[in-house]
Amino acid sequence: MPTVILVRHGRSAANTSGTLAGRTPGVKLDETGVQQAEAVAQRLAGLPLAAIVTSPLERCKQTAALIAKHHDGLRPATDRRLTECGYGDWTGQKISTLAKDPLWAVVQQHPSAVTFPNGESMRAMQQRAVDAVRAHDAALAQSHGDGAIWVAVSHGDVIKAIVADALAQHLDTFQRIVVDTASTTIITYTATRPFLVRLNDSGSELASLVPKPPAKKGRPKKQSSDAVVGGR
Repeated sequence: MPTVILVRHGRSAANTSGTLAGRTPGVKLDETGVQQAEAVAQRLAGLPLAAIVTSPLERCKQTAALIAKHHDGLRPATDRRLTECGYGDWTGQKISTLAKDPLWAVVQQHPSAVTFPNGESMRAMQQRAVDAVRAHDAALAQSHGDGAIWVAVSHGDVIKAIVADALAQHLDTFQRIVVDTASTTIITYTATRPFLVRLNDSGSELASLVPKPPAKKGRPKKQSSDAVVGGR
């Protein structure tokens, strides 16, 4: 199956002000965030991307647009399933204030039990995000083949939840995962299991993601779901 590069959007003013932006409209990249997004766009420039899919929120669309500039003819598609968690009444509040709410401890220790007041449950957030990634992955396998590489631009909690699913970990462990702004997290889905290729990566080369052509002419080698024993 194809390989998805999960990109967290660049830094926004909400990130530095300690505010839970959530789905607040008009939250855009700050100056540093633009620089971060341009840097990750440069890292992805040499890859033959089959698609760019983004959350509908401005900070993600800005990041996706900068990535697309390096890929002629490739326009980012929007998928609402990749949007930020619906934090409900928590949206727009200071993190320092929210940390005093009894629900904060549950978010930290037992997120699978959390439904934000007048908002979304964290289980629902994970389910729709994983469904989105798997649906786009399957469609690109049909249209571009198993070696396709594509980008999904989303948010920290959303990407962490997708990673937890790929690792077959319970959602209650996802707070142990770190996903920085403008980082890349890479997952290859195969027929029987996903492989986490990179996590929270902000500097390594990406050229090795491009599949090597088959050594002999004829049918391409069937993709294996087996892990390498003893390392590569």
